[in-house]
Amino acid sequence: MPILRTLLASTLLLALGGAVLTVATDGFQAFTSETARRLAVQRDPPPVPTVLLETQSGARLDLTELRGRWVLVDFVYTRCLTWCLALGGEFAQLQDQLAAPLADGRLVLLSISFDPVHDTPAELAAYRQRFRGRDHGWIVARPTSTDGLQQLLRTFGVTVVPDRMGGYVHNAAIQVVDPQGRLVLILDAGNPQAVAQTMRGKLP
Repeated sequence: MPILRTLLASTLLLALGGAVLTVATDGFQAFTSETARRLAVQRDPPPVPTVLLETQSGARLDLTELRGRWVLVDFVYTRCLTWCLALGGEFAQLQDQLAAPLADGRLVLLSISFDPVHDTPAELAAYRQRFRGRDHGWIVARPTSTDGLQQLLRTFGVTVVPDRMGGYVHNAAIQVVDPQGRLVLILDAGNPQAVAQTMRGKLP
């Protein structure tokens, strides 16, 4: 009997542990919070909040104005010497690889600064110029309010932590917003060719 009770208890613990692991890993599909976030976005795409931005030209842009187009979004700050440099270079490459849908307005590239106090329109314009980015199809902008910035960071799952040296530590990805204004896909940074191929499959 003691052996039987031990076996039953062990079986119950294994079953419970497996259930917990299944829930914690999203049915064994996700072993990191980032992977879980990407799966959640694909299952239930969140709407992008209505936020007012100021662009590199000083113009005001309501994110709802981009409805009807696909939008590739990244989050940067112009003083960054790591991820943001890589992302800027990738967006410049995407201007070439996706030139046709950018030119006819089916697609927009949008870089959003999470350092709006420092990143004035002049700094935003200089950031894009650093990569020889052209006017058509690539907008660099900053939120006009702290609340708007926080809404965007929450929706897009961007974590920003001051590094105590005047900069920030942050995660990086290229995020896809569909013409209905929903975040539908999160793509890895570092492979603009794969991003371009994914978008060619989605664009009409």
